[in-house]
Amino acid sequence: MRAAVFVLSVSLLASTFTAAPAHAQLGALGKIKKAADSAANAKKKYDDYNITDDEERKLGEDVSAKLRSHFGVYQNAVVTKYVSLVGSVLAQSSSRPKLDWKFIVLDTEGVNAYAAPGGIVHITKGLLGLMKNEAELADVLGHEITHVTEKHTVRAIQREKAITMTTDEVKAGGDMRAQFLTRMANEAFDNVFDGKFSREDESQADATGVELASRLGYSPNGMIDVLKKIDSRNDASDARNGLFASHPATADRITAIQKEIPAKKLTGTATAAARYKQHITFDAKPVTEISADIAGAAGLASGGKKKDDDKKTEDGKSADGKDKDQKKKGGFGLSSIAGQKQAQSNQQVASAGARGVSPDRDAKGGSNPAIVAVKITQAEIDTFKKGIAS
Repeated sequence: MRAAVFVLSVSLLASTFTAAPAHAQLGALGKIKKAADSAANAKKKYDDYNITDDEERKLGEDVSAKLRSHFGVYQNAVVTKYVSLVGSVLAQSSSRPKLDWKFIVLDTEGVNAYAAPGGIVHITKGLLGLMKNEAELADVLGHEITHVTEKHTVRAIQREKAITMTTDEVKAGGDMRAQFLTRMANEAFDNVFDGKFSREDESQADATGVELASRLGYSPNGMIDVLKKIDSRNDASDARNGLFASHPATADRITAIQKEIPAKKLTGTATAAARYKQHITFDAKPVTEISADIAGAAGLASGGKKKDDDKKTEDGKSADGKDKDQKKKGGFGLSSIAGQKQAQSNQQVASAGARGVSPDRDAKGGSNPAIVAVKITQAEIDTFKKGIAS
């Protein structure tokens, strides 16, 4: 970008020198340098990666909107309130209790969870069905809450500095900071959707998440049990798939948590299994029965939304009346890629490059993106907290 300004400066300077006397040439040179410095300073102002808390929340809302557009929201107030109560108890004990925390259940059978910057945590209906007690839920939510409190997504973007605003764009005017933040939100979504957390970030989320839950009385073994279920679920495939499908390897993470428990003296034992079963009455579907929404994932990853003709009506049919499952029969379930290497099962599903089909990550979802609003009082949180040990 500075090179472009320099080339332009040299070109203008050359023409100035051939057409003007010496004093005019020096004056033109000064004006050119002043303009270049002004543009460079303006650009530095607009693409400052040090975002405010309000800007962080705006990034999270953008990420959440894309996730909800793709997967839909599970329209069940009872389940939403239950998940929100577990999440709120944890969030209030976290390092950022004053964030406007929201917990959203995505309407998909895919097993996954997503932490959007600024305090918006998403968990899928499929993952709720896979887990069998509240300690497992608490440990997973603790993991996602830690991604938020430690600003893992934002800090990854800051480290990479992958977003650029050219000098020409700055000179063009408009709300350049807003444009920069929009690009940053797209990058944030790409990282969250693909689970692009570093080994260090995942390890920190595991350790801090189980410690947070255990201090409230939950068993830290809940996270170990979830990881084992995820590992078993993906046993037939070498491909990365859904929740925690990034670094480090599942076995390494389990070992690390097992060491963390005695080292941090995590003595929580509660599972609250009865309360969990009272609210979560469904099971996860086998990964082989999950259909992937490749077109929707592609549009979403490029910053777009689901296509209208890819949305289903309540009877499971698309807008043209055709059964969408029939249209994709034999599609992209794990049974079509089991035993194969990732390179053999790749499908193009994103703007940033090739993403191999991941049944849980790319699972189809519902068509209603509306957030289920639930009211939770502090008295309810306090009462719920007392019931952890029961």
